[in-house]
Amino acid sequence: MPSAPCTPHRCVDSTGSTAAVPLAVLRLATLLFVLTFGIVLIPVVGRIQAAPRDRLIRMWCRTMVRAAGVRLRITGSTPPTGGLLVVANHISWMDIPLLAAVRPGRMIAKAEIRQWPVAGALTASSGALFIERDRLRALPQTVARIADTLRAGSTTIVFPEGSTWCGRAQGYFRRAVFQAALDAEVPVQPVRIHYRLAGGAASTAPAFVGSDSLLTSVWRVVAARALVAELSLRPVLAPADHTDRRDLARAAQGGLRSPGPHAHPYGD
Repeated sequence: MPSAPCTPHRCVDSTGSTAAVPLAVLRLATLLFVLTFGIVLIPVVGRIQAAPRDRLIRMWCRTMVRAAGVRLRITGSTPPTGGLLVVANHISWMDIPLLAAVRPGRMIAKAEIRQWPVAGALTASSGALFIERDRLRALPQTVARIADTLRAGSTTIVFPEGSTWCGRAQGYFRRAVFQAALDAEVPVQPVRIHYRLAGGAASTAPAFVGSDSLLTSVWRVVAARALVAELSLRPVLAPADHTDRRDLARAAQGGLRSPGPHAHPYGD
């Protein structure tokens, strides 16, 4: 089972610019309100056609990000339609609404998340595909399900590192999910997630690592002053250009380390 060496004590910023406690409390309350409002509307939104539904999901996720006091900066673009496997480095619980704010899709999540309060129900209701990481025999069936989803024209989002890292370091991409893209013959888009302060300095405040509790991590985010989340959408990778899943995974991870696009950022 993948794990990162990052821990809150060793990796997470304990100093830096922080918001006043009343502002942090207001952000937390607003975030919970927006989250609850969206959960209540899930049955209604699920009946809407795909295009307007995705617009509503993007709007909801951007509102959550802003409610937490985080500014969103996006460079690059994503294909407008069709099946797409989105792969990204994984730092925080915040990564999920960030990616959905750009391109809503079905998440690949570890089965343990089902037991989490609030987050488990929300993840399940979003149509996530759950992976039982301690059952390797079930992996071929999971890959086949992901491939079927991609063939149907859906976007599937996965964090191939299999664990969260603090952002200063990164794990390597596990290869299995890339087989689904090859089988379905759909492109792969790497996305680099990076958190920084408005002044430019990198921040590990949003990291959700090691023994961290979800509430502790959420509080660090709402208490941070001038936190910016940057998403760099890298060029898509065509499966036909790669010999196997190992080569495709290596290309996707290498794409996150190369210089990103220079398009003007959009979104707040």
